[in-house]
Amino acid sequence: DADELFDKDYAYFSSTSSSFLKHAKQYSEDIIQELSLNKESFVIEVAANDGYLLKNFKKVDIPCLGIEPTNSTARAAMDLGIPILQSFFSHELGKELKKKKKQADLIIGNNVFAHVPDINSFTRGLKEVLKPEGTITLEFPHLMKMMVFNQFDTIYHEHFSYLSLTTVQNIFNTFDLRIYKVEELTTHGGSLRIF
Repeated sequence: DADELFDKDYAYFSSTSSSFLKHAKQYSEDIIQELSLNKESFVIEVAANDGYLLKNFKKVDIPCLGIEPTNSTARAAMDLGIPILQSFFSHELGKELKKKKKQADLIIGNNVFAHVPDINSFTRGLKEVLKPEGTITLEFPHLMKMMVFNQFDTIYHEHFSYLSLTTVQNIFNTFDLRIYKVEELTTHGGSLRIF
């Protein structure tokens, strides 16, 4: 049960990893330039954790919203001045944000896609909250790397899925989302970042 895994005592804070902070900063700089994001743009991060990534957007005055269910990490992000909606992301939440005119130019989901029990509801929610010309980026451990390098420690109780590019393409195609770019990353023993 997600409420048991991500309870008030949840202790994973992304900011404790200096290499991950560097990774997030580089991504933020690159995507701001690539998508020409500015003060008129709106960025949503699903599973925003402790604000490790969104602080880079806040620093350059790009409006943003973090969605984070865990109390401990959400509080840490709010302490940085990052707006946080403390909730699990789903299709219903995506529809609610769309009704409130909170659609995003960029939606970020780093290391969350494998964690969601209903990946279809989650993806439908992404579609709802994305502006028609917007971009989603997702990072997730790559199933192929896990198999090739016998990365058994990638398999643990918080993961509901192990994802290949083909699987993610099939899920996205179901909801009329098109992957237009893929990057291979070194994080987590080999990950993909899809656009």
